[in-house]
Amino acid sequence: MPTFVVTLRLPESFDEDFIALIPTHRQFINQLLAERIIESYAISADRSRGWVTLHADDAAEVRAVVEQFPLYRYFGQIEVDELFIFDSAATRFPPISLN
Repeated sequence: MPTFVVTLRLPESFDEDFIALIPTHRQFINQLLAERIIESYAISADRSRGWVTLHADDAAEVRAVVEQFPLYRYFGQIEVDELFIFDSAATRFPPISLN
């Protein structure tokens, strides 16, 4: 199954409605991580952008998943890119210990 990275633009400031949705949003993200739909989820230190790496059949399916995010209506810009290579330490086998 192809892997995609989604770049999200977050609002410049967060109102009370946005902040109130964060726990629901995190719960949904955690569910998708547990289901291995999302491979990784990151927000920049300045909270202006986010990146989500996920598995889907095509970009339309990726957008359908992102549109389910509780914070979706607050995203200013969404970019979806299919990856040719996605490699991470988290997806590797742990080192073998001979002890």
